[in-house]
Amino acid sequence: MSSDGALTGRRILLVEDDYFIAIDLKSWFEEGGAEVLGPVPSVEEALALIAGTAAIDAAVLDINLQDELVYPVADALRARGVPFLFATGYDPAVVPPPYGAVALCQKPIDPQVVARTLFG
Repeated sequence: MSSDGALTGRRILLVEDDYFIAIDLKSWFEEGGAEVLGPVPSVEEALALIAGTAAIDAAVLDINLQDELVYPVADALRARGVPFLFATGYDPAVVPPPYGAVALCQKPIDPQVVARTLFG
């Protein structure tokens, strides 16, 4: 993490079904001073966590979770005004139009790009 402290005190929801990517991102966010909510590997768990959590500052969403698309989670975050980005190996052209303006970070993910994208 850069010294600008972009993650310090932030609560970040991490929705990722790849164990190694999830653990790496979780560690990196925590080293940067963030509190990580999750990681959660499914739409159902992510929606439950969103419903039961008062404050979420941002989210990182893998598009494909165990062959289930993450868009219901994106909709729930949007309804709450929570900024999020997609972290995926998908080509941006396959993202449906309602989500076309959402920032997309290609895997392998650069955590510094994630922080800059979410928090400037």
